Amino acid sequence: MKVRREQKIVRTKRQQGRTGTPVRAMPKPDLGHSLIPKERYTCRDYAAREWEKMWTKVWLLGCREDDIPNPGDHIVTEIGPESILLVRQTDTSVKAFHNVCVHRGNRLVHSLHRPQEDAKSFRCRYHSWTYGLDGRFADIPDLDTFPQGAPHCGGLKSMPCDSWGSFVWFSLNHDVEPLRDYLDIIPRHLDPYHFERMVPTRQVTVEWDCNWKASVDAFNESYHVQGIHPQLLYYLDDLDIQIDCYEKHNRYLIAFGVLSPRVISPSEIPPPIKHVMRGAGMDPASYEGSVYDIRSEVQKHKRAHGAEQGKDYSGLNNDQLTDDYHYMIFPNVTLNIHADDMMLFRQRPHPDDPNKMFFDYYMFELPDNEFDRGEYERPQHRQYRHGETSLGLVINQDAYNLPFVQKGMNSAGYDGLWLGDQELRIRHFHKTLEIYLEQ
Repeated sequence: MKVRREQKIVRTKRQQGRTGTPVRAMPKPDLGHSLIPKERYTCRDYAAREWEKMWTKVWLLGCREDDIPNPGDHIVTEIGPESILLVRQTDTSVKAFHNVCVHRGNRLVHSLHRPQEDAKSFRCRYHSWTYGLDGRFADIPDLDTFPQGAPHCGGLKSMPCDSWGSFVWFSLNHDVEPLRDYLDIIPRHLDPYHFERMVPTRQVTVEWDCNWKASVDAFNESYHVQGIHPQLLYYLDDLDIQIDCYEKHNRYLIAFGVLSPRVISPSEIPPPIKHVMRGAGMDPASYEGSVYDIRSEVQKHKRAHGAEQGKDYSGLNNDQLTDDYHYMIFPNVTLNIHADDMMLFRQRPHPDDPNKMFFDYYMFELPDNEFDRGEYERPQHRQYRHGETSLGLVINQDAYNLPFVQKGMNSAGYDGLWLGDQELRIRHFHKTLEIYLEQ
């Protein structure tokens, strides 16, 4: 298909010192062109291998640090069959434990995804075995009736836990490398956004009828925009995209506030671009320039007026004031990062059905000088089944489509993923997955 090239995205070029998100394009890796077999998405045996070889070896996103700000605050998250208890300690560090009483296997804390405050200890509801915030035994009723004494583990079984980017991370692997080593380029690239300044505005989990990797794939390429999200063709350039693959993680840089080369130039500013302008404090009705210059004009306006709005953009380059710096942290965190907000997706496997998954959607926004922290109410984390809630037009479009993708993958008429250059991030993701599964 021929497309019109009315514009060429000029990306910010500047010498990167010791601060600032690197913008240099990485050489394209040679990952081959072989078909990726569908069994990776449909086979229970493959899902079991993923659990044994990958999920139990990597660092995983647990919660936001401000979910548990004070000693005794705690939250439970799940990955596959495991329930994880994250607890703020008296020294302000965070510890992660298997959320299970070592006596008879009862889940120690029954609430899920909802922060709980100011615990002094954790008491099992079954037989009242009690543990301190540090996981050690605090009380075992009638201990003298156990000839073998208390369990030798000394309390709850712990796991590695660390923090980066205002988030708490954990690993089921006691021999995992340090978190910063695992994240590799991610802190250098993303620290300039200062995620700790952003406040959560929505937290939702939806059970989707697809494999978790189908969801990762859907947000790892822009090739599907013309088919699934045609309205976005009047908002972003889905063709001139910089794709960068690193050791485990990857990204693309996609220009917002522009027209796709696939569309004819409109007679007036498209509504989505007007929305971008209003968000920056510009009046679309007073704009007299070309639609192809709006992106750069928005960047200039935000650079000039950010401080008076109470927003610090000093660590970001001009492109970051408009564009989506879109990162994938292996294996299951997708970040749509903008100067004023961030959408974070966490894709989690269903514990026993490869045709289902849990999609965690988090929205964070950078407050302006009108934000009143005293009036701010933290959103409650809510859980839904497929189709029970709206996640906004764009994600709803993906959510509608993905169950049909999953059904098609189970068909005898389908062999596997046939990927093109625009889907390089998907191939890189699968290559990284293969490395873990071959160990």
